[in-house]
Amino acid sequence: MANFEIIMPKMGESIEEATITNWFVKEGDQVEEDDILLEIATDKVDSEIPSPVAGVVKKILFKQDEVVAVGNVIAVIDMNGEGSLSMDEEVPESERASVPSSPNTGSEEKDQAVVAAEVVSTADRFYSPLVRKIAREEEISQEELDGIPGSGLNGRVQKKDILSFLENRGGRTGQIKTVPGVQEKPVEVPATSTTTSGPAAVSPGADGVDGGDEIIEMSRLRKLIADHMVRSKQISAHVTNMIEVDVTGVVTWRNRVKDEFLKREGVKITFLPVFLEATTKALRDFPQINASVDGEKIIIKKRINLGIAVSLPGNNLIVPNIKDADSLNLTGITKKMNELAVAARSNKLGPDDISGGTFTVTNFGTFQNDIGTPIINQPEVAILAVGAIKKKPAVLETDQGDVIAIRQKMWLSLTYDHRIVDGALGGAFLKRLGDYIESFDPEGNFKL
Repeated sequence: MANFEIIMPKMGESIEEATITNWFVKEGDQVEEDDILLEIATDKVDSEIPSPVAGVVKKILFKQDEVVAVGNVIAVIDMNGEGSLSMDEEVPESERASVPSSPNTGSEEKDQAVVAAEVVSTADRFYSPLVRKIAREEEISQEELDGIPGSGLNGRVQKKDILSFLENRGGRTGQIKTVPGVQEKPVEVPATSTTTSGPAAVSPGADGVDGGDEIIEMSRLRKLIADHMVRSKQISAHVTNMIEVDVTGVVTWRNRVKDEFLKREGVKITFLPVFLEATTKALRDFPQINASVDGEKIIIKKRINLGIAVSLPGNNLIVPNIKDADSLNLTGITKKMNELAVAARSNKLGPDDISGGTFTVTNFGTFQNDIGTPIINQPEVAILAVGAIKKKPAVLETDQGDVIAIRQKMWLSLTYDHRIVDGALGGAFLKRLGDYIESFDPEGNFKL
């Protein structure tokens, strides 16, 4: 019999685990190649995992909401379509322990399953099997569990958090039930500790909140973005340089070719691809900017993979990247940029689209913002912000003397990691980038 193992994929350069957020199939279901099996979530992206083969889902080895290490087998598909695994077929012991219980179990197990369903992970909070076990055995409600502050990564509730909650549950102490194999002794909690027994009711005036204020819980993705931003500020010494550049040549060229380009290529041409191509040229001239830091080592990246910040519905964002952007011409960059933006907004990005970035560009000009100081996208060491293009009076030097003319101007701001990028290097890179952009003529060529 031909069994095919579905492996938890690696969803990014630094991703070691993912959470199963939804199964779209169950054991015994017939699937075709490319049918969606499940959805998983990491701190970077949510992805749907398709089946690489056709057959019958023979075994599902991890439940919804479980966190699974990259490389683990999460399901088995029988390509001969012979149905579920028999009890004597070999399944690794470590995986067998995580296999969901058979629906044909006794009534006692069914009762436990009903109770367990009352305390589950939500869209915004993930609970480990151990935490859910303690909650079930201590009869902690979903509301109480959701109100426990988590001390783990991204606010995840850990064993010590739930035991601390039990220690002071409802103001009672010393009344904790014993959970076999979980708790050996009461957790020491200061007498002044207070515990939330559900989503906190905010009283008027508390922490500057008035009674009529609207309180919105952060989504799971928003929490992950917040954690990523704070971690970047803690890791890197942020410094930002700014320069104003004349983009009259870029504007003139784009206005001249936009209709023809759309007709010929099937996509709209914006100003951003020109700035991206100029960025690749400047990164080739200053490879120290296209780098990352590993402890006390500096890693100079050979590939230039440009990350493009894409805004998503719900005021969220994601950064897919154009692989080997320096090998693409202006048309190639335009098409790839549009392809990634569409995929990001329709939740169709693949693991390769969001991993391996070496330098990020964010376009503040989309929202008519002039200047910004973006936060570095770890583990990169610099990020470029592109501002709005606006007409301004400018002094031009001519053979007949200085004149004042109306020019198209734009601000560029480069935020870099001062641990390895000094002001001279950051300033020189930004000046070179500006020179490339200003050399772009109305015919579509960089003259520098």
